Amino acid sequence: MRLLIVSGMSGAGKSSVMKILEDDGFYCVDNLPVALLSDFLNIAQKEDEKEDGPKKIAVGLDIRMMETGGASSIEKTLDVINSFKKENEIEILFLESSTSTLVRRYKETRRIHPLFSMSRDAERVGERVELAIEEEKELLLGIRKRADVILDTSSMLIRDLKAEIDRLYCTDEDNINFYLTFISFGYKYGIPTDADLVFDVRFLPNPYYVEELKKLTGDNKEVVDYVMQGEEGGTFLRLTKDLFDFLIPNYRIEGKTGIVVAIGCTGGKHRSVTLTNALYDIYKDSGYGCKKFHRDIDKDKKRGK
Repeated sequence: MRLLIVSGMSGAGKSSVMKILEDDGFYCVDNLPVALLSDFLNIAQKEDEKEDGPKKIAVGLDIRMMETGGASSIEKTLDVINSFKKENEIEILFLESSTSTLVRRYKETRRIHPLFSMSRDAERVGERVELAIEEEKELLLGIRKRADVILDTSSMLIRDLKAEIDRLYCTDEDNINFYLTFISFGYKYGIPTDADLVFDVRFLPNPYYVEELKKLTGDNKEVVDYVMQGEEGGTFLRLTKDLFDFLIPNYRIEGKTGIVVAIGCTGGKHRSVTLTNALYDIYKDSGYGCKKFHRDIDKDKKRGK
């Protein structure tokens, strides 16, 4: 089991990191109460022995675990981590940013610093956020000293943060972090609302007008042979693959985790199904996650046509 503790300064990006890790296959638990931390770690260790148990777990811990009036919960947290770490491997990721960056982020989001919201002293809410940031740094110093990785997010965009987290904690061997979803559809039923890219293949020969092919679908070899009889179908696949091979790395740089590609013909039964199957076959062993759906393939059948 891989166990990762994610901690750091409020506003430095912990919530974003937890979302990225969840997309990358981690079982994520955020802001777990200190009283439950030891039990949770022990349960996670036992679950790891099961075949279907989670193999990658991330636990988010931050200043919210501090008891009002002192840092006793942080000390308890460190004691639990140190005790568990004697016999198990735990990685600690600590996120931080410059004070000016944190102040700007608080102003942009209009959030109250956790030290203010947790305080019983109403006058603290009116304090300058810089004072809370400096106090938080002192409180989290013990966790920072024990961190395996300290990541400064001051100049990072979300895409940069995702790339760095993927580099640190994900490998191509045990994780698929980009998905291609191919959907065939019929224009007369509308374009799929979740489509990122839409291709119209109504330029290809239409089997609907061939009596012996009309009731078949793009899953049948006879229809495939008819649709792909000329050079147009093969050219479409070649050019589309070139486009995807260009787009996918650039989408990943921008932080996208997948794209939905919709292939449409008139009824969503013949041409779109044929090309969707062909594109799926091209990419199913590419190393990306790959799925296909034929949204409208049975709709004419249900209408008795």
